Amino acid sequence: MTVWSRVVSWFRAILGRSRAESEMDTELHFHLEARAEDLIRGGMPREDALRCARVEFGGIEKMKEECREARGVHILENLLQDLRFGFRTLRKNPAFTTVAVLTLALGIGANTAIFSVFYGVLLRPLPYPKPDQIVQLWEVNDAGGRMNFADPNFEDIRQQSHSFQGVAEYSSGPQAVSNGQEPTRSVVSAVSQDFFPVIGVQPTLGRGFVSEEQKFNAPVTAIVSYSYWKQSLGSSENLSEKRLKLNGQSASVIGVMPPGFRFPENTDIWVPRELYERFPSRTAHNWTVLGRLADGQRLEAAHSELFILARRLKQQNGQDIDMLDIAVERLRNALTANVRMSLVVLLVASAFLLLIACANVANLMLAQAAARERELTVRAALGASRARLVRQFLTEALLLTFLGCTVGVLTAIWGLDGLLAMAPSGLPRLEDVSISFPVLLFSLGVAVLIAGGLGIVCAWKSTSGQPADALKEGGRMLGGTPQKQMASRLMTVGQLFTAMVLLVGASLMGRSLLRVLRVNPGFKTENVLTMELDLPDEPKMPRRVQFLDDLFAGLRAVPGIEKVGGANILPLLPGNKADGGFVLMNSGQISPHMQDLIRRSAEGSLEKDPALLNEISNFFDALFRDQTHMGQAEFRVVSPEFFTALSIPLLRGRFFDGHDVPDGQHVAVISESLARDRWRGQDPLGQTIEFGNMDGDPRPLEIVGIVGDVRDDQLEAPALPTVYVNYRQRPRGAHQFNFMIRTPGNSAAVFSACREIVHAADPNLSPRFNTLSKVYSASLDSRRFSLTLVAIFSVTALLLAMAGIYGVNAYFVAQRTREIGIRMALGASPGGIRKSIVKQGAVTALLGVVAGTIGSLWLTRWMQSLLFEVSPADPITFCGVALLLVLAVVVACWIPARYASRVDPMVALRYE
Repeated sequence: MTVWSRVVSWFRAILGRSRAESEMDTELHFHLEARAEDLIRGGMPREDALRCARVEFGGIEKMKEECREARGVHILENLLQDLRFGFRTLRKNPAFTTVAVLTLALGIGANTAIFSVFYGVLLRPLPYPKPDQIVQLWEVNDAGGRMNFADPNFEDIRQQSHSFQGVAEYSSGPQAVSNGQEPTRSVVSAVSQDFFPVIGVQPTLGRGFVSEEQKFNAPVTAIVSYSYWKQSLGSSENLSEKRLKLNGQSASVIGVMPPGFRFPENTDIWVPRELYERFPSRTAHNWTVLGRLADGQRLEAAHSELFILARRLKQQNGQDIDMLDIAVERLRNALTANVRMSLVVLLVASAFLLLIACANVANLMLAQAAARERELTVRAALGASRARLVRQFLTEALLLTFLGCTVGVLTAIWGLDGLLAMAPSGLPRLEDVSISFPVLLFSLGVAVLIAGGLGIVCAWKSTSGQPADALKEGGRMLGGTPQKQMASRLMTVGQLFTAMVLLVGASLMGRSLLRVLRVNPGFKTENVLTMELDLPDEPKMPRRVQFLDDLFAGLRAVPGIEKVGGANILPLLPGNKADGGFVLMNSGQISPHMQDLIRRSAEGSLEKDPALLNEISNFFDALFRDQTHMGQAEFRVVSPEFFTALSIPLLRGRFFDGHDVPDGQHVAVISESLARDRWRGQDPLGQTIEFGNMDGDPRPLEIVGIVGDVRDDQLEAPALPTVYVNYRQRPRGAHQFNFMIRTPGNSAAVFSACREIVHAADPNLSPRFNTLSKVYSASLDSRRFSLTLVAIFSVTALLLAMAGIYGVNAYFVAQRTREIGIRMALGASPGGIRKSIVKQGAVTALLGVVAGTIGSLWLTRWMQSLLFEVSPADPITFCGVALLLVLAVVVACWIPARYASRVDPMVALRYE
């Protein structure tokens, strides 16, 4: 018989149940009466004959059960019976049902919400064809650090590697974009020719780039995102009429990407990377690189080939290249690497909260089972098997858990928006987070596991005794014996264990945040407004210098502005790295002839003279071969007032001033850490360095000042060695510029005045305003987000644990009312009664604290990357949390102990 036919027969049997039951009852009574008649004819009285017939048959109900089993209906019928009985049981105890359902809903809802983020960010496949074949590549230096690719290194990988169907490079960032209306700031990505084939996505309207458009200085063409096309281009299908203005250049719109595609970094517009200058330096790490593995190619094999290729390039180029290896990682993992540990910690924290909720519900169900002991005992005495009772408990646990799961999932759906609103802006793939089908399957699986666990625990504990013993006890001592209290005590220890792990984790993260807040960033954030501009591409740098000079002059004239500084990179913004290698030079190394060649090269007058270009190239190649004269630093283009506007202290030398003109000696100011690391025991002032690979200007820089360190990457990381140059001398690196405006006045009025000044200078620019205090606060969003959620889980876990401990102790006190009354009648003092009950709770607390300490020492090791200047085994944290837990347990035990000490002996002796 197939499963389907068996199900059909079950339902047919159920539909015909009344008739079948009636026929079975008639037939059994017929046989019973026939046997009784035989006995009566043998001389036995009628009453004795009926009794003997029943004994011979073994019980009518038992025979009915055997007949039902023969018909194959008993399984489904018993399940329906258990469900009906379970619903009646839960309806009779509304207080228990409400508390249990809400407790489970809290745990399941928290797990569902966190898992939805965990799945959407870390586990959900990227929405591209064969997403596991898409990988990201990095150059790796001798210290193991990952770097973006330099153009020549990328070209060698593209030409020589056989592990990939294609590789592509890209770079993205906000730019001022105008389509004939008010300019807006949109994310624009420059992508190389294989970018869209590597991703596996092509325009849904229009076309992609062609080879004629992927050349240096070719006419600019652009592909736009679906959302940009809808919102800014009016959903026009006639793309030939649409033109954009990007950084002052006109661009033709040729295609629209499919809905939802905005890679990388919420891109609105894509342009060919080949439009821009190719940097010949192998240490100019400017580009992010993607690749698509060939079909059947393993990631490990691809890495082996890339490693061999990197070593070959190192041997060929020597000191001109700083790449020793090439790292490769699947794109999904690369995008989420920085948040993976935080989300794992949050998921574990929510799982611990769920365990505490389950322990509370288990204790509630055990208390309910104790109240139903007489019922269970009578059913067992009447022939109910242990399996039958276990099935009843499993059914009730299943009903309870699925009610909690339903409420929990609805709560998660309602709370997910709030959770995402709290999430840091840098959290990747937020658009993929939702209560999806896999998330619902996860919640369903959790519910099934909880139901099974709760049902088995309660069934085992409730059916472990003998019916006769329970009947002798009067049906009221299930929870009172020390042996049967052990399960509840162990669950309480488990609650304390999980609560301590959560509290320790939250405390460590809280202490780390406090340590981070005490870090001196090296600059003042108070009363500093910021204005970010994307400057148009300018072939003649003197025009850019004059444009910035005019903006600074206009801003200084605004009433209420005290100081105005500027830099190409705003401190504490994510991705604020622009580092490279420089070389120390002696004044005697540069002959007057070479000085003239360097000056002419910077002006672009050697482009048509290959011999002179080769001569200057050989000079710098020889200069960079000497590793002892090399250094590594960040490169910042700033205004002379940058340091005073941010209150960055001058330690030695001078700031930039009016003598630093474009045609004069180019100068630099360096940070304290660079002076200490590179010129240990020497005076860096007056030294000359060459740092032209950062902006293409080969003119040497004379160091004229040393300033305090600035932590402009992140507060947790050490200050990076930095070289500062003057925008008046080195304007090429200032294609983006951030103005820092110190003012104690009304920020809204200042913003309005600044916007008017920018609009008057160039109507196509779209300034973005902020405050440095908000930038500083936003840099801590990720740490604050994790701490907030773990702290909420920890406090909730502590409250649940206290409620559970209180409930267990209150139940045990109620069970021991008669015993307490006898002890007090025999002379026990109220204080002794209180001490005895609190002592039991304290012992339980100590066991939980010891177990929690051991567990925390093991688990918090995995949190090391989330901590700052705090050890995972910090003794202050562990001692403080342990003391808090012990006090919480004492408070939870004191209330029922106080009630017990007030028991009237006469009332207690009459108890039950």
